[in-house]
Amino acid sequence: METAANKTSLQIEHARSWAKQSIRGHVIGNVQTMPDGEPLNVIDPGSGATIAQISAGSAGDVDRAVTAAQNAFPSWRAATPAGRARTLFAMAEAVEAHAVELAMLESLNVGKPVMVAQGEIGMISDILRFHGGAARALLAPAPEEYVSGYFSMLRREPVGVVGAITPWNYPLLTAIFKIAGALAMGNTMVLKPSELTPLTTLRFMEIVADILPPGVLNIVLGTGEVVGSAISLHPGISLVSLTGSVASGERVVANSARTLNPTHLELGGKAPVVVFDDADLDAVVAAVRVGGYWNSGQECGAATRILCSRTLASRLTEKLAAEVATIRTGVVTDGDDVEMGPLISSRHRDQVAGMVARAKADGAVIAAGGAEIDRDGFFFEPTLITGAESGSEITHQEIFGPVVTIESFTGEADAIAAANACSYGLSASVWTKDLGRALRTSSQLDFGTVWVNAHLVLAAEMPWSGYKSSGHGRELSILGLEDFSRTKHVMIATGADT
Repeated sequence: METAANKTSLQIEHARSWAKQSIRGHVIGNVQTMPDGEPLNVIDPGSGATIAQISAGSAGDVDRAVTAAQNAFPSWRAATPAGRARTLFAMAEAVEAHAVELAMLESLNVGKPVMVAQGEIGMISDILRFHGGAARALLAPAPEEYVSGYFSMLRREPVGVVGAITPWNYPLLTAIFKIAGALAMGNTMVLKPSELTPLTTLRFMEIVADILPPGVLNIVLGTGEVVGSAISLHPGISLVSLTGSVASGERVVANSARTLNPTHLELGGKAPVVVFDDADLDAVVAAVRVGGYWNSGQECGAATRILCSRTLASRLTEKLAAEVATIRTGVVTDGDDVEMGPLISSRHRDQVAGMVARAKADGAVIAAGGAEIDRDGFFFEPTLITGAESGSEITHQEIFGPVVTIESFTGEADAIAAANACSYGLSASVWTKDLGRALRTSSQLDFGTVWVNAHLVLAAEMPWSGYKSSGHGRELSILGLEDFSRTKHVMIATGADT
């Protein structure tokens, strides 16, 4: 009899077999190019072994992809919103038909548990469907004679070719955030996935090859230094949308000063979890157990910095430390109860370990975890830290790993000041039973998303965007669709006497 564990192992081996078939090339005009030059290795973070090889792209590859996107733009732009919606709906159905395969490939390439990857694939289909439908119902000021004798209307148009650069932590999901919004509005795209995790994006392109017209979506593989820079500097690209680090965002913005093109940046976060003295501690612990360690903490909205009322700090620390110690780490084939996988690379694991070591050397207390795990791959224990000095590296810099800190405050004003005293502004959560306090504090927190008595819950109908160092521009929702378009005021003289 085939057990669940055996079935998972077979599915992972199928994904591994697909990845190893050949060196993967770029996808330009729906055709995979022949690899050229020295390839880049793609590493399984759960074992450290090479699982695939991909082309290392050049500026010339970007130029060819932009040309393909420009050639496809007139006909894709001319399609009706309903026509583009049908294409996005068909893409959603294709993703659902290959959901297991895509989830297993994502698990293999990123190292995440199957349950995490499966949730992402389900979101992808929903996001494609939402954007397809929402682009048919955009709102604008009513056409009217705002000046007597002159009739005004507003046209909403695609910007042209969108350059997209996506990260390694949610490879296909973050790509779909951009693909769905940009294509629904009539744009074409050149996309660079992370060289660390390109596999699901490439498989997605194979799955939708018969659905998307050639050139509407093109994939160029390679590094940020070469391919990412070429995208952000290319004169044929009208908007650059990046999800990545602050340093990557700074480079894109610097390049935009030369092209004068708009940028769309999602650059990470340091989400405070503000726990007031009337909060349900069990609910807080349950939410942080997931939201702080989901995807091994490699999550820009992770519940990474707890700010707790001083009256509750010791109880919360005790409860959370006990829960963190029960999180099971491992690889997909270790069992269906694995909740947390490895970090993406040895370099990244060492960066996380270095931050924890420096915090400990500065007097912080490791309440749970705090060390690398002695096994193949790039594992680090789920970690809880208390006693770190407010304003220190561990409390203010993005860790992007399975590390949560706990600090305390003495009142509402102190809590808000501490939460806002951070360069990031992506997301935060407030925990209280007092509705008035929830409304007051959520309005005072400088973050693009504020959850109340929840954390890390997304909806396609609501925008995902940040303030300050977390970037600018919106993804998801009708507002996100607007960010992938431009407006044109058309005024017509009616000939009437004025």
